[in-house]
Amino acid sequence: MAAYQLAIAGLKVLVLEAGRSYDPVRETPMFKLPREAPLRGAGGREKPFGFYDATVDGGWEVPGEPYTNAPGTDFRWWRARMMGGRTNHWGRISLRMGEYDFKPKTRDGLGADWPLSYKDLAPYYDKTELLIGVYGGDDDLENTPRSSPGVLQPPPAPRAVEMLVKKHATPLGIPVIPAHLAIMTQRQNADRLPKLLHPGNALAQRVLRQSMQSRAACFYATPCGWGCSIKANFQSTTVLLPPALATGNVDIVPDAMVREVTVGKDGLATGVSYIDKRTRQDRRVKARVVVLAASAAETARILLNSKSSQNPNGVSNSSGLVGKYLMDTVGAGLGGQIPMLENLPPHNNDGASAMHVYMPWWQYKEQLGGKLDFARGYHVEFGGGRGMPGNGSFNFLENLTQGAYGKSYKEAARRYYGSFVWFDGRGEMIPNEDSFCEIDPEVVDQWGIPVLRFHWKWSDHELKQAVHMQKTFAEVITAMGGKPGSEPQTDGNKAIAKGGQIIHEVGTCRMGDDARTSVLNQYCQSWDVKNLFVTDGAPFVSNADKNPTLSILALAWRTTDYLLEQMRKKEIG
Repeated sequence: MAAYQLAIAGLKVLVLEAGRSYDPVRETPMFKLPREAPLRGAGGREKPFGFYDATVDGGWEVPGEPYTNAPGTDFRWWRARMMGGRTNHWGRISLRMGEYDFKPKTRDGLGADWPLSYKDLAPYYDKTELLIGVYGGDDDLENTPRSSPGVLQPPPAPRAVEMLVKKHATPLGIPVIPAHLAIMTQRQNADRLPKLLHPGNALAQRVLRQSMQSRAACFYATPCGWGCSIKANFQSTTVLLPPALATGNVDIVPDAMVREVTVGKDGLATGVSYIDKRTRQDRRVKARVVVLAASAAETARILLNSKSSQNPNGVSNSSGLVGKYLMDTVGAGLGGQIPMLENLPPHNNDGASAMHVYMPWWQYKEQLGGKLDFARGYHVEFGGGRGMPGNGSFNFLENLTQGAYGKSYKEAARRYYGSFVWFDGRGEMIPNEDSFCEIDPEVVDQWGIPVLRFHWKWSDHELKQAVHMQKTFAEVITAMGGKPGSEPQTDGNKAIAKGGQIIHEVGTCRMGDDARTSVLNQYCQSWDVKNLFVTDGAPFVSNADKNPTLSILALAWRTTDYLLEQMRKKEIG
């Protein structure tokens, strides 16, 4: 987002990408059949989400680029070493943070408040949703704000299984409303939107119009996580980088592993040094302004490794808080089998690869009234139905048939396929002082760059929240006349996903009002180095239950507006 915004403003931008080049239009395997896929598309150690996953290079393990965990920690760090990074892989779930999410400490005394409020970011949510294309409804619930009229694209109709879940969840007091996903259900208006988003900027309007004209609406062919050659979903490689490059103001250097931010005697950033991974040569580039968008943990690693006599603890670290308050999303899941869904006749199950509807958090009042034993909430993502079967789709039959073969196996497959539902909770983690990353003093990667060491601890709030998730899922499944696939966990440590497993890590360079207690100001500008900015998830003060990508993009747009204004005033650059 930062490269796009700066380029259309006329600035020359050099993008250093730690991974390889990637073009989803040419490289996505989205139309390959399972028989063409290695291991029938099943996942493995080097490609955990299987052959079809758009993450063509990277994962929780990157050969030659380790990280370490402190004793007692089992944190997982996902890295996408490719152009566009994680935007190629994510679930496209685009939920706005609400008013409460920006002021959590004011509300319950825990964690910290953001130095901005919802109204500060709301205009940027609107613009970001228009730019990337997001579908969703216009529900306006407590701490679940709607978008401005005309911003969102129409949501797809709920599928049969989603309507069934809604029918049985509603009497339990659980709302089920249209989800917001960065997937286009209709083509963008390439004549109107560029003028609306970039008034008075002919260059921006031209390149954005061309980009929007190249995008098609989703026709529900394959999962978004496989990459999208028709550009119907949002990934930066199809939506932001093409128009940025079309300005003629952007150069991209792939396979460039940044080692550190360089700083001059005046305390300002002068550029960065990086390893050319193809030649293994050290290189340096100069810049008037440096913007880090390497992901929350990688950005912390770069800053902590930027040590000098001027900055013995790393750049922008006078507060000692770089790497601190690392957060992920609380995750827990449970599935079940619903007899009512057995032997369904063939029916239209078309739709986006993710949910058409979801459950926003609904117990704010009970929580405020002290009726729950944990702080903060979660939303529920769910699915089921008779989508295209793939490898492993019938692995569940043994549990229901105690073994079947031949004709009886085929009958069982027809009976049970599509009779399962699954629920995944995605909840808020409160930042704590026991969850952070630092430089491991003994380990370097294959490029000679010191690696990160992680420390991780869930608080009781997150553990109890995960138990609450599983209890809720079991109640909904039972209300549907079904049976949970397993007993809901009552031990939070067994119910909750591992740190990093949901791949929503944020924090490490929190923003704030005070340089003594934060790394960045509210515009994601370093307190210590005024021409250094961060536009990934590192500035997050808290990690609301809303998936972070949309907020990262909106914050990045706000940051670049501020950056450009500072340059116009000659305050920086």
